[in-house]
Amino acid sequence: MRFVDEYRDPAAARALVRRIATLSNGKRFAFMEVCGGHTHTIYRHGIEHLLPDGVELVHGPGCPVCVIPMGRIDDAIAVAEQPGVLFTTFGDMMRVPGSSGSLLDAKARGADVRFVYSPLDALRLAVDNPGREVVFFAVGFETTAPSTAVTLRRAKAEGVSNFSVFCNHVTIVPPIKAILDSPDLRLDGFLGPGHVSTVIGQRPYRFVAEQYGKPLVTAGFEPLDILQAVEMLLVQCAAGRADVENQYTRCVVEEGNPRALAIMAEVFALRPHFEWRGLGFISQSALRLADAYADFDAERRFAVPGVRVADPKACQCGEVLKGVIKPWQCKVFGTACTPETPIGTCMVSSEGACAAYYNFGRLHREAALSVGARA
Repeated sequence: MRFVDEYRDPAAARALVRRIATLSNGKRFAFMEVCGGHTHTIYRHGIEHLLPDGVELVHGPGCPVCVIPMGRIDDAIAVAEQPGVLFTTFGDMMRVPGSSGSLLDAKARGADVRFVYSPLDALRLAVDNPGREVVFFAVGFETTAPSTAVTLRRAKAEGVSNFSVFCNHVTIVPPIKAILDSPDLRLDGFLGPGHVSTVIGQRPYRFVAEQYGKPLVTAGFEPLDILQAVEMLLVQCAAGRADVENQYTRCVVEEGNPRALAIMAEVFALRPHFEWRGLGFISQSALRLADAYADFDAERRFAVPGVRVADPKACQCGEVLKGVIKPWQCKVFGTACTPETPIGTCMVSSEGACAAYYNFGRLHREAALSVGARA
């Protein structure tokens, strides 16, 4: 295939759906799509409506904005409100609520908070504003960590002393393991994250098959990618095997991106533990700046509260991120919590499951409620 239309071909989709129905054979299967990008593809294109009733797709904790706990937002606001600080972040993070509002609220109170498209934009601001302390709020999985690492290498090489990074990069394997160890959820397999896998490759997922006996298929982000990955998972289930396979072969290779991994290894080190929204503290699941880059670490340069903050009682983002409930089952979904007035992170981010359901999943919600009413 060469063009995007070919990955959305209706005839090919119908053929895949027929094969999925044959393979599922009336049995029930639950597969988790780890990546928030997959969730949006599924609901944007109505894939869940095409699948047999017994094949359920469960969303996971693959939205990097969604998993940041409220305490880290409070830390970011505390840094942003210090005198002389120019605080930069991606657009999604501006509206994520902390206990005292969001970064957008801090901006309204007078803090100099700006959104940027890349960490290099933040570094450019530091060069252009030598009398200001410019801080970049770094978030994301291994997908975005290399760009932060490259920026820090450049800052060090150019001697930009007024630039620092508030590092919240997280890693994908520990939360998958935490979900597999959780008693709340029973899964038959995983749709592996496509973007992360372009960096880390396939090898890190082998434990899913070898230790837990679950198949994992790394998938792309077009409708036919998702359907083919589901078919590949069902083929494994039907054969009684569990392997790590790659559907996204046009972008993902077994060894990943060695150069990106080497840069990350130079600039970052693993944190002993890190708090995830909904999953609690997970060992070695996030990155900090390595000692060689300590001068660029905003957590060392500025005083941060470091206080753990509980989510609002009405918010069920934690259960949504673990796949325990669907977003529309949250008490405040679509009423008190909307993209315009978000209570939780899952409604803020462009990759959040709640935002996907709100924008594209209304028919699914209505159908589920109708079935419940008849029952």
